[in-house]
Amino acid sequence: MIETERLILRPLTHDQLLKYIKDDHSLEQEFGLLPTKKNISPSLRDALEQTILPNVFDKDKDYLYHTLWTIISKPDHRMVGDICFVGEPDPNGEIEIGYGTYEEFRGKGFMTEAVGRLIAWAREQPKVKSVFAATTKDNVASYSVLEKNNFIHIEEVDDMLSWKIELK
Repeated sequence: MIETERLILRPLTHDQLLKYIKDDHSLEQEFGLLPTKKNISPSLRDALEQTILPNVFDKDKDYLYHTLWTIISKPDHRMVGDICFVGEPDPNGEIEIGYGTYEEFRGKGFMTEAVGRLIAWAREQPKVKSVFAATTKDNVASYSVLEKNNFIHIEEVDDMLSWKIELK
């Protein structure tokens, strides 16, 4: 678990991920939080079931790089979004991040703060040298989060933009 002034970033265990997918507010109850409307997209649900859950269950993998981290707003006592790494660092020390803010919490700077804190955490990890992210060209809010955290736009393919930040 890592924190900022307003946020707690909490990596979810296998059992907590199952509660997250169930979306019956049992995860919020476990954390002592108020219920949140998550709206789990079909692509996130597929990723959770096909990739994230099996990788988190695999004891040979560092689950912190495979699980979903829930973002909790301390003042609101609610989950406001999710952030994750897309696997462990590659041989060059690069990791990819993905993230999403729940609709009612957008535009409040939560994700900019969460990404900044997770980048600071990644900088402390010996194997991590850089962080990569991809956004669609029309998702201004998403790539604004990256720009505010000093990511550099490195590539554009069709409607996708690629971003990177060097940590070491």
